[in-house]
Amino acid sequence: QLQLVESGGGFVQPGGSLRLSCAATGFTLDYYSIGWFRQAPGKEREGVSCIGTSAYSTNYAPSVKGRFTISRDNAKNTVHLQMNSLKPEDTAVYYCAAARSTFCRTVDTGYDYWGQGTQVTVSS
Repeated sequence: QLQLVESGGGFVQPGGSLRLSCAATGFTLDYYSIGWFRQAPGKEREGVSCIGTSAYSTNYAPSVKGRFTISRDNAKNTVHLQMNSLKPEDTAVYYCAAARSTFCRTVDTGYDYWGQGTQVTVSS
């Protein structure tokens, strides 16, 4: 069964950190670019960050640049999103998605597989 599974979400105070993981089963991520997206209640899904098949090819939404870092561990078939200096406006369900492409994009079209999402809540 081909699927993506996110983990690492939770509750954190403003200024705190979380590390999300996106693990693939049934296929290898080596040939896929990976995107992280989020959707807050009442809002549209937005792109947060993405990484191409090369670990050096990354993109970030302006709202998270400098705070979030995306990385990939092909040996573990996993992509991580390190989130630092979290703000209440980062609260959302975070999804990872995989696209069979070299370069990534932070728009949510053209992705082949999606995870089920993990909740991130930032609140004092």
